[in-house]
Amino acid sequence: MIPFPEGISPDIFTISLGSFTFTLYWYALAYVVGILAWWQIASITLKKSTLWPRNAPPMSAAKLEDLVTYLVLGIILGGRLGYVVFYKPAYFLQNPIEIMFVWQGGMSFHGGLFGVALAGFVFFKRNSVAIRSGADLLALGSPVGLFLGRIANFINDELWGRTTDVPWGVIVTSPEASRVCQDLISPCVRHPSQIYEAILEGLMLFLLMIYLSFKKKALRIPGFLAGVFFVGYGLSRCFVELFRQPDAQFQSPNNPLGFFIQIGDFGLTMGQMLSIPMVIIGLALCLTSRRNKTI
Repeated sequence: MIPFPEGISPDIFTISLGSFTFTLYWYALAYVVGILAWWQIASITLKKSTLWPRNAPPMSAAKLEDLVTYLVLGIILGGRLGYVVFYKPAYFLQNPIEIMFVWQGGMSFHGGLFGVALAGFVFFKRNSVAIRSGADLLALGSPVGLFLGRIANFINDELWGRTTDVPWGVIVTSPEASRVCQDLISPCVRHPSQIYEAILEGLMLFLLMIYLSFKKKALRIPGFLAGVFFVGYGLSRCFVELFRQPDAQFQSPNNPLGFFIQIGDFGLTMGQMLSIPMVIIGLALCLTSRRNKTI
């Protein structure tokens, strides 16, 4: 078993000036660095015209600053509203003012994805950017942000996996993370599901997409890379959900694994329910893009 690292906390530092206090959190830093990393990757890719159909990038690197503004709004608004709608609709119906309390936590990847897709679509339409190639551009650097976000989840001591006795299980000590361990095992050992996701949907998916883009010229097939991202993330999330601690709001004595849809002893979690359509959409994108390959 591996003890949870000592000396780390959700906040990096705090600055107090009179009545003003500023705290920088790892999760916020992950968002900022992830967006900047995507920006840099997109800029490099757009400057390599030979990677794109007919040697013509879908937009100029100079327009990226405007696109980033759209994407930041999409991430924040979509991520927050997705969490509200998918995971705690009853709670926020009773406490609507708290929808704006983003600093208290509560973001949904699938909501953020929808927000980014909508923001990107609006930007691409306004700037005459080919939708499929634009989607490929959005997808290419996205796994970096996912990797950083999952590492931040680990540092924040949140979104833990289920209890386990595997040798690489992590001993957790926080009250929230060890809550379900009270009558099970001591010490409380959980799957480091955040690290599983960081590796699968972050590192491995990023390496695959870089390989396809720069070695296999996948960007010359508009929409194909976006399809790979959808399939890669969807399958990774569905797999890791088998090890993640169930969402408490869906748990009950008859549904201890927190399935959103349950049939007997089997079912699908909310994360799996939202990821399966991603796999289907991704496969459709890959198949239709191959048929319409542009040289």
